[in-house]
Amino acid sequence: MLTARDDEVDRVLGLEMGADDYVTKPFSPRELVARVRAILRRAEGPKPTGAAVHTMGAVEVDTGRREARLNGVPVALATREFDLLQYLAEHQGLALSRRQLLDGVWGADWIGDDRTVDVHVRQLRKKFGDLLSLDTVWGVGYRMG
Repeated sequence: MLTARDDEVDRVLGLEMGADDYVTKPFSPRELVARVRAILRRAEGPKPTGAAVHTMGAVEVDTGRREARLNGVPVALATREFDLLQYLAEHQGLALSRRQLLDGVWGADWIGDDRTVDVHVRQLRKKFGDLLSLDTVWGVGYRMG
């Protein structure tokens, strides 16, 4: 709820009537965006915590051990590189936009340049070579497998 009424009674009444949040004027647009993203994140529900091994040709991603392997040999990855590889592996075959990847890996409240994804994709391609089936979907983003 976005309103100019900032008395405690108004805030309590608004929340009791079903509002997820109560923001009064004046407000910061950045704060409003962060609050909306937080509500959307809560609405998605908890992420599955089950460990799995995703195999894409010669590349394996073991989420339980947080390990990536190329032809059975562990590949050293930075934390965000592994997180990005895991997210792509969990969404194989789907074309994902940079924003979707940022929200899924860095978090919905992350603020920065969306080209960060490109840098991490380049690092993954460098470490795995042609054996990693990570395609650029022009005008959209990236697709694994």
